[in-house]
Amino acid sequence: MSPKTFKGVPTQKFGGFHDTESRILFKQDLIPLKFEILKEKFLSINKWEDYCGKEFASFKLYDFNGHPADREPQKGDFIRIDIPGPGEKEAKGYDWVEITDFCFYEDSFSESISMICRPSRNPQDKKSKHIAHFYSSAASSTFMISRNPAHLKAAVYGRNERPNFNANFFDIIRNVTIAAGGMVGTAKIQWKCLTDGFLNLD
Repeated sequence: MSPKTFKGVPTQKFGGFHDTESRILFKQDLIPLKFEILKEKFLSINKWEDYCGKEFASFKLYDFNGHPADREPQKGDFIRIDIPGPGEKEAKGYDWVEITDFCFYEDSFSESISMICRPSRNPQDKKSKHIAHFYSSAASSTFMISRNPAHLKAAVYGRNERPNFNANFFDIIRNVTIAAGGMVGTAKIQWKCLTDGFLNLD
């Protein structure tokens, strides 16, 4: 199966990929109101853990200087991810991504927001350029929400997923193990939990 192509989603060139999507139907007159609720959830990164459960991962937003941020995310911000199990030793047990782009689209019938994240350094360690993530810097995750007259959609699109080999021996083993699990479908199951959680709008 080939990866889906969307404007704003990086092109798949190598490694693993996944297209994780959730949809929910509403009456047409409710769609704009429900999308505003979805938008608020989507842009509240510090609350993502509440939508998918502690058994998945916790997410914390940090600004460009590595300081905790309690606001809507911006390009150049970082997200600290704490997944169950041992983390990157060099990054004190966490994985980090940088928000590299935002895309907004709206017309008379539809609207979408996408946020592209890539594995990054730990912004709190100014001396290190080490990619603190189990995927290499070429990988990306595009988080997207959208509406049309019939339904709302929440999605995560993973592209160019390869293990991060630029690490110490034990971190390489950890990165390969987690990346391999992601590339055979484990990550898709976990991301589906998050996209379903976004659309729990009651």
